[in-house]
Amino acid sequence: MSASVQHHTLSKGRELTTLLVLCAVQFTHILDFMIMMPLGAQLMRVFAISPAEFTRLVAAYGLAAAVSGFTGGFFMDRFDRKRALLVLYAGFGLATLACGLAPTHHTLLAARLAAGAFGGLAGSLVTAMVGDIIPPARRGRAMSYVMTAFPLASVLGVPAGLVLAGRYGWHAPFFLLAACATANVLLATFALPHLRTAVTDHQPLRQMREILAHGVHRRAFALGTVLVMSGGVIIPFLAPSFVANVGLDETLQLPFAYAVGGIATAFSTPLIGWLSDRMDRLRLLVIMSGGAVVVVLFITRLGPSSVFTASLMMALFMVTMSGRFAPAMTMITNAVDARYRGGFMSVNAALQQAASGCSSMLAGLFVTRTAAGQLAGLPLLGYVSAGFFGLAVLLAFALRAAAPHVAKATPHGALPPPPPTEAAA
Repeated sequence: MSASVQHHTLSKGRELTTLLVLCAVQFTHILDFMIMMPLGAQLMRVFAISPAEFTRLVAAYGLAAAVSGFTGGFFMDRFDRKRALLVLYAGFGLATLACGLAPTHHTLLAARLAAGAFGGLAGSLVTAMVGDIIPPARRGRAMSYVMTAFPLASVLGVPAGLVLAGRYGWHAPFFLLAACATANVLLATFALPHLRTAVTDHQPLRQMREILAHGVHRRAFALGTVLVMSGGVIIPFLAPSFVANVGLDETLQLPFAYAVGGIATAFSTPLIGWLSDRMDRLRLLVIMSGGAVVVVLFITRLGPSSVFTASLMMALFMVTMSGRFAPAMTMITNAVDARYRGGFMSVNAALQQAASGCSSMLAGLFVTRTAAGQLAGLPLLGYVSAGFFGLAVLLAFALRAAAPHVAKATPHGALPPPPPTEAAA
């Protein structure tokens, strides 16, 4: 089948199996990034580093993924998706193992750079493969299935990682991740379908020029970039603030709060994905963003509280924050023609990872530790986050104005019109 087709038809059983494997791959990729957040208090203590130095550890993953993702935009469409995913994901597993073996802060930083370089590209291939196998009428729901990696990482991965870290040290979660990655490589080898997605007569420079020159693509890139910054400035200090400001302990109460948030998101994510295929996606994005603003402004002012209150706020934060991604990422995926999908998603992932890294470093400029050990500057950071939420909505309006089909619910069995061939202004 030509690489230019909008999607490759699979049987229902094979389609579901593929989505489950992609979700497993995405689970470890998300968890590898997320696990650094709740380990923040322990890492700052073990390595005797400041909050700003910790944000650089967090940012390293995103910045490395950004560089590799942009580079991948030149050549990712030259290869079939399965082969590229297996190679990159194996590299991700080895780099994650190196994180667990790192003896110093600087070697951990180097290992995080390697993990980001491989993981960022692998993550972009996951979303590209969803576009390859799922028709537009069901793409929002399928995207939400893959995005269940986020609540699963919260419910299973983060609490388990925290318990392991509390009992065996901060190295243990990375060893767990490396073991999961090894199992997923074997699973993906046999379960993923062989799709002929490689573009014949691929010309890297011309392909990148066409991807970047298209006005619709640029609007989609802008939306994807700002989408992650609104949460990216808050997430690095969410767990440390729940320990230092709210008063949760790291061994039981913080994992419990993450588990409650993850369970809530596990229920909300499929529902939001279903809605994304049945209502205007921009309207859904506005609703979820409005709720997220209210939660962020409250959670950044949260003082000493009960475990119940902290868990409730964590659940609301995760539901509203992750709920924006199904409509927004479906709009972004629908904005690109199939022949550019691999390179486009690599560039989009690069921009998102760069934005995530930069937002983590930006957060470090606002947050300091007081003499009493609490984190100061979070309320101001909440206003910064709210500003990014609003900007993402404005950029989504701009994308819909240039390509109205990206936000519309598509009747089942129908294909939306392709993006305009000429670059939009």
